[in-house]
Amino acid sequence: MAWKGVHLTNPARLSMAAAQLVVSQEDGETRLAIEDIAWVIIDNHQTTLSAALLAALAEAGAVVLTSDRQHMPSAVTLPYHRHYKQAAVTELQIGVGTPLKKRLWQRIVHRKIINQAAALETLERLGAPLTEMATRVRSGDPDNIEAQAARAYWQCMFRDFSRGDESDLRNKTLNYGYAVVRGCLARAIAATGLIPALGLHHASQANAFNLADDLIEPFRPFVDLTVAGICEDRAAFDPLTRQDRQKLGGLPLIDVVMTGGKMSLLNATEIVAQSLLQALEHGSADLLDLPKLPVSPRQ
Repeated sequence: MAWKGVHLTNPARLSMAAAQLVVSQEDGETRLAIEDIAWVIIDNHQTTLSAALLAALAEAGAVVLTSDRQHMPSAVTLPYHRHYKQAAVTELQIGVGTPLKKRLWQRIVHRKIINQAAALETLERLGAPLTEMATRVRSGDPDNIEAQAARAYWQCMFRDFSRGDESDLRNKTLNYGYAVVRGCLARAIAATGLIPALGLHHASQANAFNLADDLIEPFRPFVDLTVAGICEDRAAFDPLTRQDRQKLGGLPLIDVVMTGGKMSLLNATEIVAQSLLQALEHGSADLLDLPKLPVSPRQ
């Protein structure tokens, strides 16, 4: 099972030899078995790679993220139709009725809000009535409790903060982290045979990852906790450093609790995608397994 990640912040030449990823840099050469690699983040524009390597990574099911000149993830490369029942899964996904989609979205929003409450409790930033809000989420969330909870959540999470301020270090860090997790979910979705563009709630015709943007919601508080640690005692106008990006690049390896117990976030994305497929096959939203953020107060 693939479990390693590669985060490149210095110039490098990437190639393939004997089923291995070869990373050549000024200070030497590193080799990794391609079958062990789950994600690659290319965060330096002086990095080159061969077409043979890109094809091999796709064949192995690895996701490749590239960054723009501001070092923010801007593109993702995924395997193309790897599932053995691709056509059947696509037909199933297209035929999902609105009632099931609404129940699945209710489950997603409920868990997201519960995880947000756990994140605040972990940071000892109490005051937002999130647990009570979660009980009011109905099928399809027609009352938009998600947005109401988000407003209360961000007021407690960070001081003097607005999610719309792109110059704020906290937003830069959040967006980077979300992009990494989104790439992991897109990888898991593709491996399951589901089409990332066909969402449950998100339905933008310009978005190729609507389904990933649905499933990422309960994962966001995990990123938020990491960002809170990175940005603690930092000014809002501080830059996003290489060390910050490297820490965010390790998000797929943080611990997440699922029904089967503790596992890496990367493995959790695979479980979520697989359980979604089961939920669609059996017409039961209860089968969707979502990550739980346990409360771990800081010492």
